Amino acid sequence: MRRFAAILLRSFFQGLLLLSPIALTAYIIFMVFDKIDSLIPFVPRGVGFISIITVITIIGYLGTRIFIGRWLFDAFEYIFEHTPGVKFIYSSIRDILGSFVGDKKKFNRPVWVRVNTSPEIWRIGFLTQKEINFEHMDGKVAVYMPHSYAISGWVIVVDMENVRKIEDMTAAEAMKFAVSGGVTISEDEPKKHH
Repeated sequence: MRRFAAILLRSFFQGLLLLSPIALTAYIIFMVFDKIDSLIPFVPRGVGFISIITVITIIGYLGTRIFIGRWLFDAFEYIFEHTPGVKFIYSSIRDILGSFVGDKKKFNRPVWVRVNTSPEIWRIGFLTQKEINFEHMDGKVAVYMPHSYAISGWVIVVDMENVRKIEDMTAAEAMKFAVSGGVTISEDEPKKHH
């Protein structure tokens, strides 16, 4: 009886392990869909979501392809950047979003950073500034280090000699590795060791 109970318990936890990532991913996708869809009330389910995605795509196309669209966005940007109080909010949001997507991605240079020498400890991060223009910061660089299992991180300023470019990992793989606590790594090909 005890052995049967142990098998049942182990099977239950195995089932949780298999189903949890699927269930959580489906739940997050549903929540995003539901939030976006509910922005336009009084329309059939799904129409709000499709309408908003379509409008965003059209605005993105017009803003980058057509002169009038680009001019209009530049005008709004100018107003936001020169309005006290609004400037800080707008520029912060624009810079953060631009760091992840778009033509000016900042988190595209993954590096290993030596944070301790004895014992030698390395952390994964993203080089964000190749030069620090502050007093007494010659030869130092800025590295963003994401926290594991969180949408947060911290910036450290470190000597360039303590930074090693990651050659065998894309920026997306490096972010996945950092955020997953080092658990997730591409299994398609063996990684090179330095």
